[in-house]
Amino acid sequence: MPECWDGEHDIETPYGLLHVVIRGSPKGNRPAILTYHDVGLNHKLCFNTFFNFEDMQEITKHFVVCHVDAPGQQVGASQFPQGYQFPSMEQLAAMLPSVVQHFGFKYVIGIGVGAGAYVLAKFALIFPDLVEGLVLMNIDPNGKGWIDWAATKLSGLTSTLPDTVLSHLFSQEELVNNTELVQSYRQQIGNVVNQANLQLFWNMYNSRRDLDINRPGTVPNAKTLRCPVMLVVGDNAPAEDGVVECNSKLDPTTTTFLKPGKLTEAFKYFLQGMGYSEYTSTPPPQRLVGVPSASMTRLARSRTASLTSASSVDGSRPQACTHSESSEGLGQVNHTMEVSC
Repeated sequence: MPECWDGEHDIETPYGLLHVVIRGSPKGNRPAILTYHDVGLNHKLCFNTFFNFEDMQEITKHFVVCHVDAPGQQVGASQFPQGYQFPSMEQLAAMLPSVVQHFGFKYVIGIGVGAGAYVLAKFALIFPDLVEGLVLMNIDPNGKGWIDWAATKLSGLTSTLPDTVLSHLFSQEELVNNTELVQSYRQQIGNVVNQANLQLFWNMYNSRRDLDINRPGTVPNAKTLRCPVMLVVGDNAPAEDGVVECNSKLDPTTTTFLKPGKLTEAFKYFLQGMGYSEYTSTPPPQRLVGVPSASMTRLARSRTASLTSASSVDGSRPQACTHSESSEGLGQVNHTMEVSC
């Protein structure tokens, strides 16, 4: 990989072009941080605020960041031609090895929100050797049943596409009580993302299958995520039940469940647990309950709480030393965590 790929790229994959934005340059053999946004958004709407925080920039000094936009969701994307078949969720996951190989990454640490979290989880199931760790925010591992499918179709007939997507991003309570913020995202979803392309992504996300994971030992030949995972969900988030169920299906010895706490500290300790502690200012704790419980004013939507400094060391891939952690003592928030990370 060249010294610096900083900027925008269109990567050829088996299922079409993928728009990717690289920030920073590779640091030895450290993994790249690869992000995947939620439906209704793109990497700018979902992650710009998050990665522009000073604390997060401490992390990006030590890791190259790779933002992936789902097909046709980037700013200024051309509308797909009539009859275009949008990739399935499995195919979206299968596009990512082309990105990893193009830039010469050995493996990645994924950060995904909503639909993006599902794609990254599927990616880790299909290509486990390419994923060193995952931060999955508001993931729903379940496919939609007939009742949910019918409700979604009815909503699409009676509501505009931005309003339909907002019900995925926000809880009903927030839709009623945070009208100014909701209106801001309604405008951005309607004006920034190509609506025809968004409809295709939305339809495909709502046609997803169950993630098909089970906790080891619960069923014969159980499949689960092999890498360390940090699950994050906001109080009253639409995906709260799904995240709780996902947690029940993962290996408790390698899974952290944050509902919610100070994400800045939690992510730093998550990286430390994977062996990237050389540049962090504090040693990794025994348990996450020692993390300061300062509340996050908008955990993933406005990201006023951000990830704190963390880094890795050059050299061979470190051995993960993660642990099951409790959310006891962590600060509470009353919002979802879906937008503008």
